[in-house]
Amino acid sequence: MVVAGGGDSGCGGGGGGGNCCMRWWWQHNRNHCYHHHNHNGHCNGNSNGGGVGGGSGRVLASGFVFCLVCLVIYGLMAGLYGWVVLTPSFSSYENRGLQRLGCEEDSEGSWSIGVFFGHSPFSLKPIETVGVWRNESAAWPVANPVITCASASDSGFPSNFVADPFLYVQGDIFYIFYETKNSITMQGDIGVARSIDKGATWQQLGIALDEDWHLSYPYVFNYLGQIYMMPEGSQKGELCLYRAIDFPLKWELDRIVLKKPLIDSFIIDHDGKYWLFGSDHSSFGRKNGQLEIWYSSSPLGPWKPHKKNPIYNRDRSLGARNGGRPFRYNGDLYRIGQDCGETYGRRVRIFKIEVLSGADYKEVEVPFPFEESSKGRNAWNGARYHHLDVQQLSSGEWVGVMDGDRIPSGDSVHRFLLGCASVAAVAGVIVLLGVLLGAVNCIIPLNWCADYSWKRSDTLLGWERRANVFSSKLRWFCCRVNRVPSFLRGRIKPNTYTGRLVLALIFATGLALSCAGVKFIYGGNGAEEPYSWKGHYSQFTLLTMTYDARLWNLKMYVKHYSRCASVKEIVVVWNKGTPPNLSDLDSAVPVRIRVENRNSLNNRFKMDPLIKTRAVLELDDDIMMTCDDVERGFMVWRQHPDRIVGFYPRFVDGSRLEYRGEKYARMNKGYNMILTGAAFIDSQAAFERYWSEQAKVGREVVDKYFNCEDVLLNFLYANASSYKTVEYVRPAWAIDTSKLSGAAISGNTKEHYKKRSYCLQKFTNIYGSLTGRRWEFDERKDGWDL
Repeated sequence: MVVAGGGDSGCGGGGGGGNCCMRWWWQHNRNHCYHHHNHNGHCNGNSNGGGVGGGSGRVLASGFVFCLVCLVIYGLMAGLYGWVVLTPSFSSYENRGLQRLGCEEDSEGSWSIGVFFGHSPFSLKPIETVGVWRNESAAWPVANPVITCASASDSGFPSNFVADPFLYVQGDIFYIFYETKNSITMQGDIGVARSIDKGATWQQLGIALDEDWHLSYPYVFNYLGQIYMMPEGSQKGELCLYRAIDFPLKWELDRIVLKKPLIDSFIIDHDGKYWLFGSDHSSFGRKNGQLEIWYSSSPLGPWKPHKKNPIYNRDRSLGARNGGRPFRYNGDLYRIGQDCGETYGRRVRIFKIEVLSGADYKEVEVPFPFEESSKGRNAWNGARYHHLDVQQLSSGEWVGVMDGDRIPSGDSVHRFLLGCASVAAVAGVIVLLGVLLGAVNCIIPLNWCADYSWKRSDTLLGWERRANVFSSKLRWFCCRVNRVPSFLRGRIKPNTYTGRLVLALIFATGLALSCAGVKFIYGGNGAEEPYSWKGHYSQFTLLTMTYDARLWNLKMYVKHYSRCASVKEIVVVWNKGTPPNLSDLDSAVPVRIRVENRNSLNNRFKMDPLIKTRAVLELDDDIMMTCDDVERGFMVWRQHPDRIVGFYPRFVDGSRLEYRGEKYARMNKGYNMILTGAAFIDSQAAFERYWSEQAKVGREVVDKYFNCEDVLLNFLYANASSYKTVEYVRPAWAIDTSKLSGAAISGNTKEHYKKRSYCLQKFTNIYGSLTGRRWEFDERKDGWDL
């Protein structure tokens, strides 16, 4: 790019303050500079007004300064955007349950492992749906994923992701062997975890197998009382078989199964023979679309190739590559394959093997009714799941372990390339602004070729002729491109209203591209992930109360919050009017509308035996906040399930009780009440207290003033304990959507506060005073209560 401060910007441009030429200098052994002049002769360094002398230097400097200033402005504004919007103020590694070393962004993904149960291998449901609980933790019920990169990293084995799980059952004890990508060596090792409570909790035992090459797909099986593992180690160029000498952590190499770099291999016995399935990607063929079969009289070999090898060499979306352990069901043998069409490991597909012999093989795909999450990247397996091991327990129940990822393969690389493209586009916008404002007069320099005068060989002369032909064509192209500035300035006048509007739009486009570049490069994968507590995840029920005039609020509310990772179900308490059809609500989780016979605010805390989670988030339908804020609140509640954990603090004190807003609590640097319009509570304890005989008088006050149900619950909690009963979590932002719809319940703030002040006085007389209770902001180590 050549910048100039005036004059014509054509191909020669002999007019006054500068032209489109730029001198290119070469230093030779004679220390001479040779230059190539343009066809109008204005690039020879001594022409009037347009040479390479001081005028051109000054012009070049002014244009360069313009571009540099624009770049700095865009950089500062994009940096401010990143600091305000993208900086994870509340999302440190420690708060998410992650170690600083481990769980780093990886181009291969962020795989985790979940546990599933069902009456058959075709009816598997995630662990959170079958009510597996932990009696000594607030994380009830247990939810997938049960093993993550944090699980391994917390145990001292830094991991970027965990994948390829294989289950080994010994009585009531479950073992999971899995691939863990080491954050330091960046290669796969084989980790192992153990569960003694049916998959609810998992103890990380360590690394079972670590070689000098990448390992994955740890296929574990029994043979003649011995436990064997056949992991993928295709980088070694061999398929190795290991035998346990001290299960589950010590293994030794038993033999080389095949001197072929087979990947994702398994061995299965069928009709008196043992069959080895695997894929060889080293030979010519379609990656992830190839499958070979070998057979033997023993799983220890020797192995003979199938007559039809390769069995498959087809499109990668058709499930040729293995995706887990084969299984038998109702006398039939099934193979699990990977669909790698849209992205690597998009989903698993199930195939029923109809013919398996040394001369023939036939399988047909059967439906696999696995319900994929609609939460997108907020779900741990929202983007893909590519491995399944399902087995039948002695009880007859089926258990499966499956990996999943919230992002597609290569997502980080894709985002980085998009970010670089955005930055390049910003440079283009800066040049365009410079052209329109007259700071840039031409875009491409014409002096591409040097004129050599010393003695040259015939070979060099031939090369120079070809170079001159290319240079001539290139100069012709440059001439056309360099006419663009004059053309644009002739059409768009910066000193007119239309011209200023165009400049503003171009500048705004550059700003948007700058912010997009920062977001793509530094903004992460876009997921609002849940927070683990003691290495485990859970779910909660979202409950809101509304009526027919606020249907618009409800639709937006359900669509947004149903995508939050830890939301299990949404319960809508319908107080008045005709309830909507469930089909009218766009939800990623089940929605239940509970129609009430009487319009009462007490219905918010009504006993509901259909709620299956201990945690309930009471959230008004006119409050919109990020899923990350909700997840942080849930994390704090799991640490303090005996408290009201919410987002709106209040402070009540003094002999003359008066209800005031959050500003008053900030002035007094403390709070003693949390509004339950946005708060987590224990569904059992809170509802029982609210509907106890002790609370009867308080409920009557709530019905009388159609207000104060949240104030009453705070008094009931405080009356039941002398310890802290409330916890505050500061949201990043919150919007009151009722002001947009005009359906606010408490439109008259003054009257609303007056009723609440009366409630404070009444409840104080009944249940005791809150004065003397005061909890300061910024007491917790997580920094979320500022």
